Amino acid sequence: MPWFDRFIALGIVAVWGFNFVVIKWGLAGVPPFLLGGLRFLAVSLIGMLIVPRPRLPAGWLALYGLAMGFGQFSCLFLAIKLGMPAGIASIVLQSQAFLTLIIAFLWLKESFSPLQVLGLVIGFAGLWCLAYATGSTTVSWLGFGLTLCAAASWAFSNVVIRAFIRRGHTPAMLGVVVWCSPFLVVPFGLFSWGLEREQIHLAALLQFKSLFAVGYLAVVASLFGYGQWARLLSRHPANIVAPYSLLVPLFGVLSAWVFLGERLSGWQWAGAGLLLGGLVVNVFGPGLLGRWSVYNGRRPRLQR
Repeated sequence: MPWFDRFIALGIVAVWGFNFVVIKWGLAGVPPFLLGGLRFLAVSLIGMLIVPRPRLPAGWLALYGLAMGFGQFSCLFLAIKLGMPAGIASIVLQSQAFLTLIIAFLWLKESFSPLQVLGLVIGFAGLWCLAYATGSTTVSWLGFGLTLCAAASWAFSNVVIRAFIRRGHTPAMLGVVVWCSPFLVVPFGLFSWGLEREQIHLAALLQFKSLFAVGYLAVVASLFGYGQWARLLSRHPANIVAPYSLLVPLFGVLSAWVFLGERLSGWQWAGAGLLLGGLVVNVFGPGLLGRWSVYNGRRPRLQR
């Protein structure tokens, strides 16, 4: 991969890591469901003008959108609103990789490799450490649980796309993100009207942080992030591009430390290390095992 594309990949994961700080800022003036609705309304209005519609049936777009957009971000925004630290949320959300394996096994009958099973065990040990460190307060446990629900929704949306790819189609992900957004505006709007209308204040919506949050989430995190990520995947193998996503929690934790003053406890560091270690085993393990097997099989044997 050329150095320019490497910098682009680092820029994308930095944008996605900083995303959690921006969510925290936005929720200070905008209720969670309204923030989600405004995000996807902006993505729809801007993206549909410049991004072609993917060859994906409307039902699949709606299913993917409700899982990826409404399920994931309603839970994530609520979790952060209830006190889930932004840095920890960026780490826990990465459990979607493990949950994707489990859902794909149950739905698509995909199998695990031994190293993927090891990665699952290490990753869930990390989640246990993070849960232990969360504390015993209701808000903390509720925020942690909602973040796991967000990860599960993201994982389900991954499997929806994989199921469609099995039918012989590989849609452009930026187009999928943009054209599923209109299906999300209505549920976010209905939940916001039903649960948040007394919390909505025009003055708070027009604050700089609120407007910045909506613009950043829609234009920078969604359109720029997914657009450039799709461009990198079109130019380079997935096994070269995908590992950069492992850096998202690093940028999330650093951003939360710099801009929000968040600090990780010892148990949280241990949980983060185990979770990310499990991800590394999951991403790199099968390939390394395959190379080792090839080398071991072709290695010349000494004659006795």
